[in-house]
Parts: sequence; structure tokens; C-alpha cells
Amino acid sequence: MSGYDIGSDKRRDMMADQKASSELRVAIAGLGSIGSKVATALDQGIEGLTLSAVAVRDPAKHQTFINALRHQPQILPIEQLGDAADIVVECAPSSQLRAIVEPAVKRGRSAVVVSVGGLLDNYDLVDLARANGGRILVPTGALIGLDAVNAAAVGTIHSVKMVTRKPIDGLKGAPFIVQNNIDIDNLREPLKLFEGSARDAAKGFPANVNVAVALSLAGIGPDRTRIQVWADPTVTRNVHRIEVEADSARFSMGIENIPSENPKTGLITALSVIALLRKQRATLCVGT
Repeated sequence: MSGYDIGSDKRRDMMADQKASSELRVAIAGLGSIGSKVATALDQGIEGLTLSAVAVRDPAKHQTFINALRHQPQILPIEQLGDAADIVVECAPSSQLRAIVEPAVKRGRSAVVVSVGGLLDNYDLVDLARANGGRILVPTGALIGLDAVNAAAVGTIHSVKMVTRKPIDGLKGAPFIVQNNIDIDNLREPLKLFEGSARDAAKGFPANVNVAVALSLAGIGPDRTRIQVWADPTVTRNVHRIEVEADSARFSMGIENIPSENPKTGLITALSVIALLRKQRATLCVGT
């Protein structure tokens, strides 16, 4: 009769410790329509990742959600997320981007930036990340085809044009609309609000054209990427059409995103962040 193998318990414990130590810790700044979905996905399980911390402006407001998670993350100030995580995911208003990303990349961490429009006014963060061994990761967001644009940019891209059409509710409060006293509440037909560079569009519509900025960073930059923004009472989805002319290919893309509970953000944006996180430790990784 063989005795109980104490060594097997030790081996299991060692394997569990090794698995935990090899997992990348992820922290999330903001638990709105995007952050809460990312937190739920991490809690349910993403290969090689674990949810370690969150930062929210009003912890009491989100306590019920946090308590419902299987594994309780720490609740920390945004500037401390980099101490508790290898990857910090920014899911907050663009005005908070620097406060979230700067401490993380200074510590050599990776920062996933959702409010990529805000990155244009804080582009020195890229240099800061480079100097400290950090990384800034921009998810595809509410767009398709960034892989193709990235590939075309290895050669020569001649032009990138984008047309964005949004329902009225998704554009309300945009600085460009407020500053120009444009009444969109009573529109009966589509109205072109803006035409210009992705950089200028990001200033006028900071919550609406993150897709255009991501497109510009993948391709020919925010000053050469051209965009139109339309308020369109005839659509119920956020509609984006892109045309790219390059020496390697000519292609066009279109996507119609279903708005989330936040009408400024498409449902697919949160899924895009989750897909990016899955790539960090995935055994099989598809796409560039």
C-alpha cells in the first residue's frame, strides 16, 4: 500500500505559483461602457492575463459591479495602476489620458489607449515610453482594415479619406458643434459638419473620431488623413467609410457599428480592446 504523496501537492502548488507569476497583470482605468466589458472578459478568463486593479472616479457607484466579479481587483488611484499591473487599459475621458498613461509608461509598462484622439496632444508620451521601455498600444476600435493600412504604409500610401456618419445623439456636446452654435436637434436630413484633417477633427470631436486618429497613425499621419463628419438623422449606427490609395493596393472599407449604452461609442470598441488583450499571450495570434 503506497502512502500519500506529499510531493505531488508541492508540485501542484509550484505549478500554480509559476502560472500566476507568468500571467500578465492588467489594470483598467474607468468602468464605463468599455471598461466594464473588458473587466468582465478578464474576470471570465483570457489566456495568460489577470485583472489586478481598477481605478474609478466614484468607487461606491461601481461597487456592486466589482463585488460581482469572481476575482476582486484592487481599487487604486489612476497614478498607481502602473505599480499593480503590466498593462494599463485607458477607458476614460480623453482629458484623463495623460494622468493614466504617463505613470504607466514611466514604469516601463504597456498602456492600451482607447481615447487615441487625445494622444495627438500628448505625443511626447511615445518618447517617454521609448525611453523607459514602455509601450503604447492602440486597439483597432470601431474600425476595420487597420492591418491593411499598416501593411500599405510599409510601402507608399498616396491618400486616405474617411467619411463618418453618426446619429444625432452620438454627436451632441461635441466642442465643434458647441463652438459654432450648430443646431443638430431638429435635423431632417444629413448635414456635413466638418471636413479637414484627422488632427483637427480630433480637436472638434474628441469623443467621436478616435477611429480617424487610429487610421491616421496606422497610415500617413493625422495631417494628411482627410475626414468628413456628418450628423445624419437617417442612420441608427455609427457609419464609417474609408478609401485608401497606395502603391501596393487600392482598397475601400465600410463598417456600421451598433452604439453601446454610450451613444458616442460603438459596441465593437470594447470587443476590440478584448481582442488586443487576447493577443498579448495567445498561443495562436492571427493578424499583424
